[in-house]
Amino acid sequence: MKKLVFSILQYLLFLSIGLGLLWLVFRKIDKDSIMEELKTINYFWIIMLFISGLISHLSRAVRWNLMIGSLNYKTSTIRTFYAVMVGYLANLAIPRLGEVTRCGILAKTDKIPVNSLIGTVIAERIFDMIVLLVITLLVILFQLNLVGGFVHKYLVMPFLTKFSGKFPVMVFFMILVIVIALLVLLFRKLLPLIRHLAIYQKIATIISGFVSGMMTIQRMKHKGRFLFWTLMIWGNYFLMTYLCFFSMKATSHLTVIDGFTLLSLGSFGFVAPVPGGIGAYHFIVKAILVELYGLSPVAAASYATISHTAQTLLLLVAGAVSYLLVFLYLKKVKNGQTGKNP
Repeated sequence: MKKLVFSILQYLLFLSIGLGLLWLVFRKIDKDSIMEELKTINYFWIIMLFISGLISHLSRAVRWNLMIGSLNYKTSTIRTFYAVMVGYLANLAIPRLGEVTRCGILAKTDKIPVNSLIGTVIAERIFDMIVLLVITLLVILFQLNLVGGFVHKYLVMPFLTKFSGKFPVMVFFMILVIVIALLVLLFRKLLPLIRHLAIYQKIATIISGFVSGMMTIQRMKHKGRFLFWTLMIWGNYFLMTYLCFFSMKATSHLTVIDGFTLLSLGSFGFVAPVPGGIGAYHFIVKAILVELYGLSPVAAASYATISHTAQTLLLLVAGAVSYLLVFLYLKKVKNGQTGKNP
C-alpha cells in the first residue's frame, strides 16, 4: 500500500513539473496567435513524420529481435513490434513503465523469461544513450559558437553562478572527490553487513541484468545488422524532427544540421521523467528555436506543440492497436486457435 501511494505521489510530482514547464512555455504567448499558426500546418509533412516514426519503431523491434536471438530465443518481428508499441503507450502514462511492459508482453506471447528480456532492454537503452551523447557532442563541436554558447548560458553559467559566490569551484570539486572516496571506502567496509539487505540484492539484480544485456551485444553474431538498425532508428528520429520543419512556414528554412541540433538537445525532453515528455520537450525545443535560431516565441511554441502532438498521437494510435492485436492473439493462444503470427 505504501509503495502504491509513493508511486502515485511520484507520478503527480513529475506530472506537476511537466505542466509547470508547459505553463512557462505559453504564459507570455497570445493563444490566438498560436491558433492562427496551427491553422497553416501542411499536413503532408505530418504524414511523412508518421511514416518515419513507424519505420523507426519497426527498426527498434528488428534490432531487439537480434538481441533476443543472441540469448537463443526466437520471436517474430511483428510480435516484437507490438510489444514495443504497447511499451511506448505505457510510457505515455508512467515514465519508464514501458520498458517493463514490453518485456511482459513478449514474455506472454513468446514464453521468454522476463529477466532475460529486461537485460536486453537495459543494454539497448544504455547503447541508445551513448548514441545520443555522441550526436550531441558532434552537434556542439560542429556548431561550437552557436550551440556551445547555448549550453554555456543555460547549463554551465547557472552552476558557476550558484557556487562561485560562496567558494571557488575548484574547492567544491576537491571536496566532492574526497567525499566520493570516503563513501567508496565506507561501502567496502560495510559490504559484508549490507550484502544481505533487500535493497542491495535488488541493486545487484539490476546490475546483473545490465551486464547480461550488454553481453548479448558482445555475443551477437550479426553486429553489423545491429549497427545498421541502430542507424535506421536514429536516422528516422532525425527525419521526424527535420520533416516537421516543413509543416510550418516559420521553420521551413531550417537546415539539416539544425535538425540534428534539435534532435540531440530536444531528445533530453523525452528522457526527462515526466509523462510523455510533456512540458519538458516544449520548454527545451522552444528555448532552442528562440535562442539559437531567432524564431519568434509563437513560432517556436507552435513547432514544439505540432512535433510533440504528432509523435504522441502516433504512439497512442499504434500502441492502442498493438494492444488490441496482442489481446486477440493471446485469446487465440488460450483457445488453441493461433498460428505463427497475431
